[in-house]
Amino acid sequence: MSAIDLHAAHEAIRRRARLRPVELLFWTGLAISYFLFPSHLVLLTQIMISGLFAMSLDLLLGYGGIPSFGHAAFFGLGAYAAGLLAVHGWGEPLTGLAFGGAVAGIAGFVFSIVIGRVHGAAILMVTMCVGLLVYEGASRMPWLTGGDTGLQGIEMWPLLGRFDFDIFGKSAFWYSYCVALILYLAARVYVSSPEGLALEGMRENSARIPALGISTRSRKMIAFTISATVAGLAGALLAQTTQVVALEALSFERSVSTLIILIVGGLGSLIGGFLGAAAFTWLRDVLSALNPVYWMFWLGLVLIAMVLVARGGIMGGLEAASRLLSRRSGDIP
Repeated sequence: MSAIDLHAAHEAIRRRARLRPVELLFWTGLAISYFLFPSHLVLLTQIMISGLFAMSLDLLLGYGGIPSFGHAAFFGLGAYAAGLLAVHGWGEPLTGLAFGGAVAGIAGFVFSIVIGRVHGAAILMVTMCVGLLVYEGASRMPWLTGGDTGLQGIEMWPLLGRFDFDIFGKSAFWYSYCVALILYLAARVYVSSPEGLALEGMRENSARIPALGISTRSRKMIAFTISATVAGLAGALLAQTTQVVALEALSFERSVSTLIILIVGGLGSLIGGFLGAAAFTWLRDVLSALNPVYWMFWLGLVLIAMVLVARGGIMGGLEAASRLLSRRSGDIP
């Protein structure tokens, strides 16, 4: 490869690493929303946690083309790990967060050994079975997980020894915001690195990647472990900010709803998970208020229409609109 080609490749990587306007607008708008909607801080925190979980799935599906129908297993493991640590006397938020992520990451690494050996539809079956096994295991151990009533008695210590988790959700909002933003920036660095580019190459042409001397199995294992760790951190955030963990955190329904959120927001964009979480949560609240009985039916219709109209989800629609505006502005003398 010539020096010109190397320079062009490095320049392309740098361009990928730059924050796009929609990303800056989202994170700035989210911070401003703290002051604009002080009575909805709990809802905004839930959107950030859902978006973070969707981003963890995006690292797998959007960038690596690795589907997962059991990703809630790692979300729930992180939630229960952080919750159990607090229940048994250690309520320091940051160490609890790290513990939840570590437990989910270790579990993700163990399961990635199997994932690295299978391809195609078999991955869907394996991930779904993993999710169901973890869910059933948790439901069969009420002495540990609380069973159907959920894990109760979680008491968090003040964040950094100063900021209490109040009922208004002020500390929880900024805590979740900082964690989500840091993980988002770290994920952008990962997908813009040569490791991330190899992951995308595996998604586009898995047969050609080994010919370049890149191990697809090791890339799958790394991506799956990172994704599981991020999912566990999102689950730990949920446990710490709500101070309760229910079996729903491990459920198949959560895995599917997160997949829907990601598709609505846009695969392979990272920010799409957060945009999808905001849109999904807003639609769910509005439609359930209008029609408490059949709101899920109408939600399904709206989501189908969104996907059909905006190919590539919200991010796909925004990118198409941006290209259209660029072409029109170029036509103006």
